[in-house]
Amino acid sequence: MAEAPIAVLCTSFIPCISQHPSSFFKNLAPLLPTIPIRSNNIHIRCSISTTSNDPLRATNATNLRIPWGSDIDSLEDSLSLQKWLSESGLPIQKMAIQKVDVGERGLVALKNIRKGEKLLFVPPSLVITADSEWSCPEAGEVLKRNFVPDWPLLATYLISEASLMKSSRWSNYISALPRQPYSLLYWTRSELDTYLVASQIRKRAIERITDVTGTYNDLWLRIFSKYPQLFPEEVFNMETFKWSFGILFSRLVRLPSMDGRVALVPWADMLNHSCEVETFLDYDKSSQGIVFTTDRSYQPGEQVFISYGKKSNGELLLSYGFVPREGTNPSDSVELQLSLEKSDKCYEEKLKALRKHNLLVSECFPLQTTGWPLELMAYAYLVASPPNMSGQFEEMASAASNKTTSKKDIRYPEIEEQALQYILDSCELSISKYTKFLQGSSSIDLDVTSPKQLNRKLFLKQLAVDLCTSEQRILFRTQYILRRRLRDMRSGELRALRILDGFRKLFK
Repeated sequence: MAEAPIAVLCTSFIPCISQHPSSFFKNLAPLLPTIPIRSNNIHIRCSISTTSNDPLRATNATNLRIPWGSDIDSLEDSLSLQKWLSESGLPIQKMAIQKVDVGERGLVALKNIRKGEKLLFVPPSLVITADSEWSCPEAGEVLKRNFVPDWPLLATYLISEASLMKSSRWSNYISALPRQPYSLLYWTRSELDTYLVASQIRKRAIERITDVTGTYNDLWLRIFSKYPQLFPEEVFNMETFKWSFGILFSRLVRLPSMDGRVALVPWADMLNHSCEVETFLDYDKSSQGIVFTTDRSYQPGEQVFISYGKKSNGELLLSYGFVPREGTNPSDSVELQLSLEKSDKCYEEKLKALRKHNLLVSECFPLQTTGWPLELMAYAYLVASPPNMSGQFEEMASAASNKTTSKKDIRYPEIEEQALQYILDSCELSISKYTKFLQGSSSIDLDVTSPKQLNRKLFLKQLAVDLCTSEQRILFRTQYILRRRLRDMRSGELRALRILDGFRKLFK
C-alpha cells in the first residue's frame, strides 16, 4: 500500500462552519498522470485523478494541476524531508524512508526492533495543529476571527503554506506529500454510480464530496471573497481544497494524550497500514514526542507498519484509496440496508417511533462475518412486528437507535422467525445487486479514447471489484447463518408439532 497513513482515531468532522445546511460536514466527510494497475499480495491502491462531473462554483482555477507535492513513488523529496526533520530536532531513527513492496514508499527498519519498543519521538514543534504559526499571520487571524473549525482551518493552512513554496517553514514536508492524495474525492459521480452501484460506500463518498464542496463554497462566500488579497482564487480554489482535504482524510491523526487534538505528524505519516497490527500514534509525556509502541518485532530491511484504525475495506477505500486483499481484514464489514415499507399496516405508528429516536425509514447496519449488531435485530423486530405489538414499537426503535441505556439483547420469540426472514430477504436482495455488478463488470463500457484514460478506468474497476467481492463474501456468510438458524427453528417447530400430534392420538 502506498504511503497515506494514520487517520487512526479521527472519524468525523468537527462542527460545521456556518448555519447553512448545505455546507455541513455530515460524515467526516483533480487532471494528473495516470499510473498502471498494480497489484500485490496485500491490496490495490488508487492514485489517480480526473475532472469532476459535479457542478462547482465557476472558477478559472478549477482543475489546474497542483503545483506542489511529489509523485507517489518519488524518494528524492522524502529523503530531503528526513534530512530537514533531523536538522530540526527529530532524534536519530531506527527507520528510514525507502521504496517498499507494500506501498510505494514506507518506513523500513534499519536495526533490530523489539516488540514493545517505542519509535518515532517526533517533537510537538514538528507537528502541524490548528495552533501552528502561519507564515501569513493575517490569514490565520481572519479564519480564527470567523470561528472556522479545525478541519477547514487546517485545510486552508496547508494550502497557504504550500503556495509559499520555499518561503514556508513546512516546504520540505509539503514537497514530500503526494501531489494527488488517495481518496474517493477524485472519482466522478459517473464513476461512483458505475463502479460502486452495489455498495453503500457510494452514498458515503457522494456525501463526502458534497461536504467538501459545500465547505469550500461556504468559506469562499463568507471569507475568501471578502479578503481576496489574503486568499486569491488562483491559490484557494476547489482543486486545491480537494488536495488539502485529501491529505487530511488520509493523514490527520487524533492524539488522545493531547486532549484529542487533531494533527499532521511529518515522518510518522510515511508509515503504511497493516490489518495485522493494532499500534497507533499518541503523545508520550515522558519523552515529550509523538510515538507508537510496536506490537511485533522487526528485522533490518522489514517495513514497519501501523494501524489506521479498525476500518472496513470500504472505509479504507473511502479515505485512503486501497482495498486490502480479501479475507485479510478482521475489521471488514458491509452495510446492510433495512427499510420500513409503506405497505406496513402500522407504518405511521412505526415511523413515529423511529423518528422519536432519530431514525429514518431506511437505515444501514454493519454486518461482519461474526454476526450483526443488536441494533439491526431490533430494527428487524420493529419491521416484522404485527399491530398487536404496538406497545413495544418504541422499545424496539430505542434499541435500534443505540440510544437505550440498557444494552440487553431484547428478544421477541413470537416474531423472531419473521424478523430473521426479513433480514435474510434484505441480505439476498443486496447479494443480487453485487452479483449483477460482478457478473457484468467484464462488459462495462469504458467509453474512453486515450490509453491513459483506459488504464485509469481499468484501475478503478479493479478496486470496485475487489471491494464488492469482499463485501459480498460477508453477505454470503450472513445468508448461510440466517438460513441455518431458520432451518433449525422450523425443524424444531415441526418436531414439536409431531410430538403434540402424537400425544393427541395417544389420548384419543
